[in-house]
Amino acid sequence: MNWSDALHSISILIGIWVAISGINAWRKEHMEKRKIELAEDTLASFYEASDAITYLRHPFSYPSEKEEIEQGPKESKASWEARKNANVVFYRYKQYQELFNKIHALRYRFMAQIGRDEAKPFEDLRQITNEIMNSARHLSRWWATEHFITAEKRAAHQKRVEEQEAIFWANSVEEDPINPRVETVIKEMESICKSVIEGRSSIADYFNKPIFKKS
Repeated sequence: MNWSDALHSISILIGIWVAISGINAWRKEHMEKRKIELAEDTLASFYEASDAITYLRHPFSYPSEKEEIEQGPKESKASWEARKNANVVFYRYKQYQELFNKIHALRYRFMAQIGRDEAKPFEDLRQITNEIMNSARHLSRWWATEHFITAEKRAAHQKRVEEQEAIFWANSVEEDPINPRVETVIKEMESICKSVIEGRSSIADYFNKPIFKKS
């Protein structure tokens, strides 16, 4: 083999290496772009969810948020009022049902593309919304309870009601049990998503890297 043939073979190998490197770089860039889009969409959805939770727990309500609840044939007025007042959370949640469904669906893509451990804020957010909904279910019954065998049972019942009201309404107590947890979830998701968004490398960066490191 003469030098001309050798150089031709080397040039072919270099061309193949450049092509493979370019394909790998494009594939990596494409995957990173998908991760970035997912991170941006997820973070924006979590910001919306934070606002939604604030709205769910707003202490002031409107008659329209209660009017769909009809009094049962043998239901007492106290029980009916309790169910109507608790319904405010369910009424408001329906307005954000699509958002929370979207976040639940994003969780699986997030686990697949970014990581299972990094998806923890999804579960934390879901736990918070579940607690708010459960507080409404409890209060829809407990608000109507009026008769107790002993004063101790009345006091214990009142304590349970106040604990659920602290979850149901924002700022009903000095140490809110929900807002700090929401803030923590948002900060954790910000940290995870921003590390994905800001960690992007481009194809140009890939080809600008030196092949041989200087000693």
